Amino acid sequence: MERNEIAENLKWKTSDIFASDEAWEAEYAAVEKEYVGYDFSAYKGKLKDKNTLLACFALNDKVFRRVEKLYLYAHLSHDQDVRVSKYTSMQAKVGALISKISAQVSFVEPELTKLDDALLRSFINDPDFAAYEYKLRQISKSKTHVLSEAEEKLLALGGDVMREFRGIFSMLDNANLNLPKAKFGGEEIQMSHGMYGVVLHNGNAEERKEWFEKYYQAFINLIDAITQTYYANVKKDVFYKTVRKYDSCMEMAMDGEDVAPVVYDNLIKAVRGALPVMHDYIRLRKEASGLNEQHMYDIYVPLVEDAEIKMPFEKAYDLVIKGLAPLGKDYQELLTKARKEGWIDVCENEGKRSGAYSSGVYDTHPYVLLNYQETTNDIFTIAHEMGHALHSYKSNSNQPYAKADYTIFLAEIASTVNEVLLLKYLYNETQDKNLKKYLLNYYMDMIRATLFRQTQFAEFEQIAHAKAEADEPLTKDTLNEVYYQLNKDYYGDGIIHDSQIAYEWARIPHFYTSFYVYKYATGITSAISIVKRILTEGESAVKDYFEFLSSGGCTDPVSILQKAGVDLTTDAPFNAAMQEFKDTLAEFKKLCNE
Repeated sequence: MERNEIAENLKWKTSDIFASDEAWEAEYAAVEKEYVGYDFSAYKGKLKDKNTLLACFALNDKVFRRVEKLYLYAHLSHDQDVRVSKYTSMQAKVGALISKISAQVSFVEPELTKLDDALLRSFINDPDFAAYEYKLRQISKSKTHVLSEAEEKLLALGGDVMREFRGIFSMLDNANLNLPKAKFGGEEIQMSHGMYGVVLHNGNAEERKEWFEKYYQAFINLIDAITQTYYANVKKDVFYKTVRKYDSCMEMAMDGEDVAPVVYDNLIKAVRGALPVMHDYIRLRKEASGLNEQHMYDIYVPLVEDAEIKMPFEKAYDLVIKGLAPLGKDYQELLTKARKEGWIDVCENEGKRSGAYSSGVYDTHPYVLLNYQETTNDIFTIAHEMGHALHSYKSNSNQPYAKADYTIFLAEIASTVNEVLLLKYLYNETQDKNLKKYLLNYYMDMIRATLFRQTQFAEFEQIAHAKAEADEPLTKDTLNEVYYQLNKDYYGDGIIHDSQIAYEWARIPHFYTSFYVYKYATGITSAISIVKRILTEGESAVKDYFEFLSSGGCTDPVSILQKAGVDLTTDAPFNAAMQEFKDTLAEFKKLCNE
C-alpha cells in the first residue's frame, strides 16, 4: 500500500512541528544564519562568572530547542517513506548542522572541568542553577574523561560521520534488502519486515520455514556489507573509549548514563542462573506443539489455538485504554488525546521504516510510529509505544528543558509497565480457560523475548566489543560463531539451532546504538516489580510511579527508578523477574493438566 492510500486520521501530523517543508527550510536557513559561526567570545574563557555561565546555558537551550524541532520533522518525514530522497537530504543537512553547532559550543564542558572544585560545588548548590545542577554534577564527575578544548572540538566536528553507521544499516535493512515473495495463506505475497513476524506467528510449518530461510538469505546476501558496517560501528566505540580514557566500551556507555556496571552484571548473572527454566520452557513448547523437531522459526507460534486476539486498530486502542485503568483517568484521557490529535502513524506502507518507536522533542507532543497488523503482538505494541510517549509527555510537562530528557536506561520501563498491565487485565477479565492459557503463553514469550533474548544480545555486544578492544578483527565468521554459541546456551537442547540463526545479529538495528539492548531487559525487570506494587498497593504505588514518569533526567537514573520502588543495584528485582517467569510457567502447566 502506498502512503497516499492511507486515511489521514491514521497518519501522524508533522504539521504540528512545521506547517510545511517550506516552513522547515525557512527555519533551517534562519538557524544556520544566526548560529553557524556565532561569536561566543562573550562566553568563552569567562564561564567562572555565574551570570555568564547562566547566560551561556540559556543560549545553548534556545539553540538546541530549535535544532531539535528541525531534526524531528526531517526524521519523521524520512521514516514515513525512506525512498523519498528529499527527506534523506533534509536529515543529512540537519545532522551536519547539529555537528557544526555542537563544535562551536564544545568549549563549554572542557572549560567547566577546569574550574576549581569549590567553585563548581558552589554552582551546583546555587538555586539559580537548579535546572543545571545535575548536569554540573556530571561534569564534575567526568573530569578525567573530558579532553582539551581543541580535542573536544575535533570530536564534535566528527560527530556527523560517526553517527552514520546506523544510517547505512537502515538503508541496507529498508531500501536494499530486496526481500522476495513467499507463500502465505495460499498466496504468493511480497515479504516485508512486518509480515515476517505475522507469518512466524500464524503461518503453517511449511510457510514458516520458507519465510525464515528467505528472510535470512536476504541478510546473508548483504552479510559482507553488514559486517563491515557493524565492525566500523564497534571500532568507533573503541576509538571513543580510548581517547576518553575508559577501560572498556561498556564502562563508557554506562558512565554516559550514570549507571553502575553492577546493574549489567546483576542482569547477566540472574538470567544465566535462570537458563534451566528457559530450557524447560523451550522443551514444553516442543511437547505442546506436537513437533517431532522444533526449529527456531517454530518458537513464535502460540501454543494455544483459536485464542489470538485480532481486531482493527480503533478497537485495539480502546482495549489498551481499558487495560491501563489502574493508572487512573488522567492517564486514560491522555491516551485518548494522543489518538485524536495525530500523534500516531498507524499503518505499514511501501518504503516506511519497519518496526515501531516513539519520538519527540521538548517543544512538541510525542510521535509514535507503528506498522499495525491485526495481531496480539501489535495490540501490545500500541500499549508499549504509548508508554514511551506518555513518559516523555509527563517528563516534558514537569521538568525544565535541561532536565526533561530521561536516559535510554529508563526508556523501556514505562512501555513495559503498560504491556504487563494490559496482559494482567486481559487474563483477569476472561473466564475462557483457552484464552488464559494463551495469555500465559504470551507473557512467557514476552519475558523470553524482552528479558532472556535481549540479555543474549547484551552478551553478544559485550563479547564483540571485548574482541575489538583486544584488536581481534570482527569477521562475519567470528560474529556468527559467537552468536551461534550464545543461541545454544540460551535455548538449550529442546530446539534445532538452524544454521541461519547464526546471522541473527546482522539484522538487529539496536546494535548500532551500542549497549542499548540490555535496557529492554532491565526495563521488563523493573516493570514486573512496578506492576506488582500498583496492583497490590494501589494509589500510593501509582503516585510513586507518576513521580518516576515526571522526573525526566533530573538525577541519575538508578535513583529515579528507586522512586518507583525498584533498586537494580541489588539482586532483588532480577530474582523477582526470574520468579515471575517460573511461576507463569508453573501456572501454564497447571492449566494444561486440568
